[in-house]
Amino acid sequence: MSLFGMRLALVGPLPPPSGGMATQTLQLAELLRNEGLQVDLIQTNPAYRPAWIAYVPVLRALFRLMPYLLALWRRAAQCDLFHVMANSGWSWHLFAAPAIWIAHLRGKPVVVHYHGGEAEAFLGQSARCVSLSLRQASALIVPSGFLKSVFGRFGLAAMIVPNVVDLSCFNHARPPLGARRNFFVPRNLEPVYDNETALQAFAVVHRIYPDARLTIAGSGPSEVSLRAMARSLGVDSAVEFAGRMDRQAMASAYQRAAVVVNPSLADNMPVSILEALASGVPVVSTDVGGIRYLVKHEHSALLVPPRSPKAMAEAMLRLMDDVALSERLVGNGLTEAQKYTWSRVWPVLSDVYRTAARPSLEQWETQ
Repeated sequence: MSLFGMRLALVGPLPPPSGGMATQTLQLAELLRNEGLQVDLIQTNPAYRPAWIAYVPVLRALFRLMPYLLALWRRAAQCDLFHVMANSGWSWHLFAAPAIWIAHLRGKPVVVHYHGGEAEAFLGQSARCVSLSLRQASALIVPSGFLKSVFGRFGLAAMIVPNVVDLSCFNHARPPLGARRNFFVPRNLEPVYDNETALQAFAVVHRIYPDARLTIAGSGPSEVSLRAMARSLGVDSAVEFAGRMDRQAMASAYQRAAVVVNPSLADNMPVSILEALASGVPVVSTDVGGIRYLVKHEHSALLVPPRSPKAMAEAMLRLMDDVALSERLVGNGLTEAQKYTWSRVWPVLSDVYRTAARPSLEQWETQ
């Protein structure tokens, strides 16, 4: 059954900020259109109008939620299938669940695409209401074996459809590492990503290699405290807070990096690690959530305990001192990245679409 011309409502956040689920939503829309689908994006995080609404807590939720619900209702009449990008917490309750129920009320099949490394804690609190909504969905897909196992523990069946890395943007067209000592942390400045540990680890490395440099991408509420920490550690002149970076800027940053550092406290399948692997950069990451489903310690990355600046610094220094280790991680990482290309992912996702939308597609094909 052909999906060419199928009308798909893709529900999810869009950049800014770049990264995570927003980048995956935008990339997925482009890839699906290239396959001949008619994709209608329904954004869950549009800019506030007027802008001052963003500073009024309850009012801002209403100003975003009401137009969103209206858009869902109207576009449900025009689409063959909903694809809902979902996450934990209020994101689920305010955006994913309403999309599922509106699709159900309008008689449209819906595929729920769940992301996020904090699923277990969220389901521990909200499993009943999440399960009720998911009963109205045609399929639940997740990007990793980690999330599949989490949902399985709550009696919810999920299929794995991996995240996609764009090898035309993130690739190994980079010079040899040489004597470069540039470290790159591609995570937003939020507590869950624990950039504090990365700063503390870098301070250790900087004492041994004074020419070392650290770039932290992204934005967030922790920026002021992180800048203060860099000053207190005496490394502020060696640390760059690069702010939000688009895909091309991120690709350039990977090309300049000797090591990518992921210090997060909770994670599923971070796209930033996929991008680093595809760019031929060795990775040091905390061993949390779904990370070990994505990379293997000493094979395609070095994994360390969370909140351990000492262990993280030791891993960073190993990669500076052991060229053979770095080259082994790079080679294995490049091989691993090939599993997450669109040519590998699309056949899996298209089968999910066909199964979910079979009745409406059969009706559409007879018209």
